[in-house]
Amino acid sequence: MAPVFSKLLSSRLSATVVTGAFLVHMLKNRQAKAQIRRVGSVADLPAHIDDQPLIQRSKNDKAAVDLVFFKRLGRVLKVLVPGWFSAETGYLALVALALMARTYCDVWMIQNGTAIESSIIGRDVNLFKTYLFNFIYAMPAISLVNNILKYGLNELKLRFRTRLTTHLYEQYLKGFTYYKMSNLDNRIANADQLLTQDVERFCNSVAELYSNLSKPILDILIYVRELAATIGPQGPTYMIGYLVLSGLILTRLRRPVGRMTVDEQRYEGEFRYVNSRLITNSEEVAFYQGNKRERRNIYHAFNKLVNHLRSFIFFRFSMGFVDNIIAKYIATVVGYLVVSRPFLNLNNSAFIGKKHSFLMETYYKAGYMMVRMSQAVGRVVLAGRELTRLAGFTQRVTELMTVLNDLNSGRYERTMVRESKADSDSEEDREPLVPGSGKLIHQDHIIEFKQVPLVTPNGDVLVREMTFTVKSGVNVLICGPNGCGKSSLFRILGELWPLFGGTLIKPEARKLFYVPQRPYMTLGTLRDQIIYPDCKEDMLRKGISDKDLETLVAQVQLSNILDREGGWDSVQDWMDVLSGGEKQRVAMARLFYHKPQFAILDECTSAVSVDVEGFIYAHAREVGITLFTVSHRKSLWKHHEYYLMFDGRGAYEYKKIDLETVQFGS
Repeated sequence: MAPVFSKLLSSRLSATVVTGAFLVHMLKNRQAKAQIRRVGSVADLPAHIDDQPLIQRSKNDKAAVDLVFFKRLGRVLKVLVPGWFSAETGYLALVALALMARTYCDVWMIQNGTAIESSIIGRDVNLFKTYLFNFIYAMPAISLVNNILKYGLNELKLRFRTRLTTHLYEQYLKGFTYYKMSNLDNRIANADQLLTQDVERFCNSVAELYSNLSKPILDILIYVRELAATIGPQGPTYMIGYLVLSGLILTRLRRPVGRMTVDEQRYEGEFRYVNSRLITNSEEVAFYQGNKRERRNIYHAFNKLVNHLRSFIFFRFSMGFVDNIIAKYIATVVGYLVVSRPFLNLNNSAFIGKKHSFLMETYYKAGYMMVRMSQAVGRVVLAGRELTRLAGFTQRVTELMTVLNDLNSGRYERTMVRESKADSDSEEDREPLVPGSGKLIHQDHIIEFKQVPLVTPNGDVLVREMTFTVKSGVNVLICGPNGCGKSSLFRILGELWPLFGGTLIKPEARKLFYVPQRPYMTLGTLRDQIIYPDCKEDMLRKGISDKDLETLVAQVQLSNILDREGGWDSVQDWMDVLSGGEKQRVAMARLFYHKPQFAILDECTSAVSVDVEGFIYAHAREVGITLFTVSHRKSLWKHHEYYLMFDGRGAYEYKKIDLETVQFGS
């Protein structure tokens, strides 16, 4: 009676603990939601998991172990394992052989260990020494098998990550895809996390799942054969039946894990995003003294992550409770029932008249194998949990692959905004604008717009149609109020934005050069800053030497930088080391190094003196670089032949600059 009462008390206590934990969890969620409604200070902002995330959820945002998951996984596996004769296939085979050897080592150790225990009980010194020395001799081989398995798994993870990372970056850095993902398409946010953290976790999960499924399945097959020879085929059959039943139950219960994994990675990405924004814009935030607001934003993102992780922890606690009962303890009970059945059957002829030592050795051997088999059954069942988690990572990775393929094919998805109200009166009479419907023709020494609309990726129409021609040698000054379309024009010229109609004739993108107000300084040497995006080998291949670079920096009055920084091979954090004016002059030297047909100068001489600026424009004309300039300096009008002026209301004016215009500008 006491054992029954103890079990009953234990089960009621477990139920009470689970119920109490669930009530505490629900109470915390209600408190968190109420706290959000009455936000008082920054610390009182724990955003709950139902808040609208920074990254919009997809309509088909589903991660579960189903047919869709296996299709997604198959798509990624084609990248991870490109062929039968690849190195990855070899390591998969190595891991499989190591797993098989490991299982046979386990079987041998059970048999040898049982023999050692039998010799001890039988007080047979010679047999004890024999089996003990067998174990000592086998230790190096067993250790080698274990470490070959670890080596194979680690190498497999690394090779999977290398394959997938290389494949994704080939797509991500193809053309302007990296730009389009951030500016033209809003399906993926925080691509950096997907390309780094999520890829690593996915590859690790695939390799671990391969091992965690292969080893138990192999164990089950081998132990079934051994047990069938020892206690008959019925015992292993019952265990396999239990595997199927428990697997179906637990797989159904674990379905939310995939979705929760996707949400976890999304909230991690949001938290990382708000931190990176603060780092990128720290100066502006400091000027505005916006630390309290930024702290509010960071706490908001962090608390959404924390609340989700807390929910996930509770779900794993609940599932762990069920997993342990079904996959471990009940499996062990079934194992005991199965292994005891032939021994407790008094009519079993196989054990009638056998010695006690034989029965003991057979029982221990069968018992150990059944325990190992029940453990293997439990690992197969629990592997479903990892499979569900893998479904979440697979959904994230395949979504990234889909978006990259779409962008490289010229397709993007973004919430389109109707054009401004000023144009709404005649909107019904005009055909809708379709991204990519324009025609692009590459031709040297000319830029010509033929009825090209100036439209943002959101669909905001800045100018309905633009028609003008610029030939080499004709500099153009771009002017107009903020938001009128100057930057949009350059992005269309640089082929960053799609054409919404008309025909654009221009040189290839590499024959146009863009010089912004805040030039980009790359990682590397001082030489790399001048020749970017070329490397030293590209420079030498073009027949340009360091002496030629010295002439370029002298032309922009930057010769002193060589002595100050220690020569061309000096490596510094150039964004911080160089002043604003020095960075602008480096950018101009970079322009003269590449000598494009056309250059876009976007307020790029605002931190340079007027005399240096005049020399730069004169030298650009000498070397045959035609300039599009955005600047508010009146002194620059004399260096241009035409001006393109936007009025900010959808109209523009393209006219020749005459003497009167120059005098007005100066």
